[in-house]
Amino acid sequence: MPKAGKPSSARLYDLKCEYSSNPLGVEEARPRLSWKIRDKRRGARQEAYQVQVASDLSLLKQGKADLWDSGRVKGDQSIFIPYQGKRLKDRQPCYWRARIWDAEGSPTAWSSVASWEMGLLGKNPWKANWIGQIPKNLDRLLPCPYLRKSFSIEKPIARARLYATGRGLFEIYCNGSRISDDAFTPGWTEYGKRIEYLTYDVTNALKNGANVLGAILGEGWYSGYLMWGKGKRHYGDHPSFMAQLMIDYKDGSSETVVTDDLWKVTNGPITRSDIYKGETYDARKELGEWSADQVASRRWKPVDVVSAPKVEIVSKISPPVRVVKELKPISLKQVRRGVFIFNFGQNMVGYARLRIRGRRGQKIVLRFGEMLQDDGNLYTENLRSADATDTYICKGEGEEVYEPTFTFHGFQYVEVTGFTPKLDSLVGLVLHSDMQPTGSFSCSNRMVNKLQSNILWGQKGNFLDIPTDCPQRDERLGWTGDAQVFATTACFNFDVSGFFARWLRDMELAQLKTGAIPNVIPAILYTSPNLKDFPQTKIRESQGNCAWADAAVICPWVIYQRYGDIGILKQCYRMMEGWVLFQKRTSRKLIRPKTAFGDWLATDAVTPPRAPTPNDMIGTAYFAYTTSLLAKTAAILGKKRDAEKYLKLHDKIVKAFNKEYVSPKGRLAGDTQTGYALALAFDLLPKKLQGRAVERFVQLIEEYDNHLSTGFVGTPLLCPVLTRYGRTDVAYRLLLQETYPGWFYSILQGATTMWERWNSYTKEDGFGNVGMNSFNHYAYGAIGQWMYATVAGLDIDPEAPGFKRILIKPEPGGNLKRARAELETPYGKASSAWTISKGQFGLKVTVPANTSARVSLPSAEVKTLKESGKALKKFEVKNGRTELEISAGNYVFSIKL
Repeated sequence: MPKAGKPSSARLYDLKCEYSSNPLGVEEARPRLSWKIRDKRRGARQEAYQVQVASDLSLLKQGKADLWDSGRVKGDQSIFIPYQGKRLKDRQPCYWRARIWDAEGSPTAWSSVASWEMGLLGKNPWKANWIGQIPKNLDRLLPCPYLRKSFSIEKPIARARLYATGRGLFEIYCNGSRISDDAFTPGWTEYGKRIEYLTYDVTNALKNGANVLGAILGEGWYSGYLMWGKGKRHYGDHPSFMAQLMIDYKDGSSETVVTDDLWKVTNGPITRSDIYKGETYDARKELGEWSADQVASRRWKPVDVVSAPKVEIVSKISPPVRVVKELKPISLKQVRRGVFIFNFGQNMVGYARLRIRGRRGQKIVLRFGEMLQDDGNLYTENLRSADATDTYICKGEGEEVYEPTFTFHGFQYVEVTGFTPKLDSLVGLVLHSDMQPTGSFSCSNRMVNKLQSNILWGQKGNFLDIPTDCPQRDERLGWTGDAQVFATTACFNFDVSGFFARWLRDMELAQLKTGAIPNVIPAILYTSPNLKDFPQTKIRESQGNCAWADAAVICPWVIYQRYGDIGILKQCYRMMEGWVLFQKRTSRKLIRPKTAFGDWLATDAVTPPRAPTPNDMIGTAYFAYTTSLLAKTAAILGKKRDAEKYLKLHDKIVKAFNKEYVSPKGRLAGDTQTGYALALAFDLLPKKLQGRAVERFVQLIEEYDNHLSTGFVGTPLLCPVLTRYGRTDVAYRLLLQETYPGWFYSILQGATTMWERWNSYTKEDGFGNVGMNSFNHYAYGAIGQWMYATVAGLDIDPEAPGFKRILIKPEPGGNLKRARAELETPYGKASSAWTISKGQFGLKVTVPANTSARVSLPSAEVKTLKESGKALKKFEVKNGRTELEISAGNYVFSIKL
């Protein structure tokens, strides 16, 4: 270890502002800064830090931090440190670096320079107009308008930023090239209250002399088809676009190019495009270098300047949607004359890239589906009214390459007609929000590993700008219940901090004045004018549905716990409180009324919402749980009176729950697996009854031949509750079941993602009810949380959010011989990897710098306990396990089982 005063060998990396690396368009007045520490020494930690921020890169390199120099700040905080310098201006560039003092008091070298740039601030920052093409026929699918404007640059450019937003979707070009690989921009928000803009660095895209800026518009979620047979134009009649190109010249002057009535518009090869229906592209109508050169003016007409929406225009904080992977097909078969089926071997979300040499006017049709019928033909009945069809019409000029612009599909199979393809004629392009992968899990059981893969693919396919329920049929909505039960697993697999923070902002805006939370966010089921003939939907929404609306409290809490982001609690507190107060106000003696969904799709339900677990009991259990989380949140935020008030309310709800639903001997109303899972997970039972409840819970599972009988509400709680109360053995029995219902059952039927129903398809009976039969529905993938935390043994300490203190507690079972989990935490990579061999339990642990961990080994044979081959003396034995505290570093433990 270095002596105090000498340079430290530690290094800082992965510097972030808010949720991103080097973001543009930041609107937080005091952005928060984070870093990680690379230091392999045991006990590595931060004793103090210093941050410097400058308005110019050259100033920072000289050590002149003209915006903020924190000086030496004592403490170990290294995430979400608020900027505390000079007031930041509109479009202000900020360059920053940090250094720390390590455990020995030695300073590190300065980090590499990172940056952020402020967005469009102030009251009226937009000088541009909204433009588009007003269609003559609003009821059919619209052709995609192409927009362009020519302008000239005569001086050397120092910096150029393009700020762009739209109602609908846009793809932007400059001088013949796309300026970004972002897709489905600006995204789906509560359009009636806020629309997002994106910021692009186009400095290198511009040139001296003539320039062209162009955009293609799509209807997208704004005016395209949405929901089950409820038509289009839910938010508006047609897409529109607004952009502001701001150029700073090296001589100190500036210029702004905006969308206005001088822009031109025409139609091009995309003759129809829709998220549900698919896209038609007529290559004969291509416009050549339409965004680069001078074009024939006769075809291009003046744009329509349209009215501006009276909503907030805010910068996007979540990762954009992008193509993140390409998949090659694994087989190609002709199923009947002129009909070919490509199999990609994986149910995915995105679209296909087509390569073809065809004659002029030759029509190629691609139809997408998740499954095949028994005769080998494409199965599409479960898509309901979603056509999921892309059509390409050849121009007949050599090899042609096509991929759609404004549609996506959920598919494993593609049916091709119109030509005789080869295996390399199609490539699958995987599309989702570009979240950073953070977690990995593996073990000695091949089926468990396949389950983990299915969970990952389910999350990728449904985290496309918002957390949807499914990505293929005429739905694809942001159902809150699905997101709530899966949130913790989502945080293990990917960095979803910005993704959820952004979605929760829309939830805040969608919250009704009563405090109720709509079922889907964005709240199209409540706001769409197309649902005037569907009043039951609005009635259900206005009631606030248990387990779904509770996402308003649970999701912010999960993000806080997993990332250490107190800011998300501050942002969401009013929403959280509003939902709890709504529940109190609409309850009868603190007992919730029956609401719409209950333990949705429980295997023992009469209909999807009519399961044996009483809906009002589920609602009251969640009422107690969310109130307890609100009390904890209030305490964290320093709201002492609120904390006391909601803690008292929680205690009253628990008493009401026991009076209404619990017998003196601990038997619960409904007597279901879900009922006991809820009561035990949410601490609703007195201690004297917990043992009996656990016993009955296990008995119900065993009576069901060690199978689950739960739905969306109960299933995510089963294994965590069993482990918490000492029955991990039963949890493994549930996990490893190969017969219906269970996680392995769908895998054995061919699943490569999570399914909506355990038996969406069976080899014996074929397909389930087409009315609701998604083959990519991530909710049941919530078991991933337990796999990381219990099977591999890697989890947070709830008392130290953000993995500041890590819990390493593997619980082997199910004849597994090894398991491993890695996680890129806010502080760096943590891992837990165990093996069992010849009666010895081996555990390798990595604890990132500036954190600590509590290790719990599944044996009390302390005489055999060793770390890196040496006997240990500092430990304690609890409940048959050996526990010890460790600091940052790499460790190798062994103990006899």
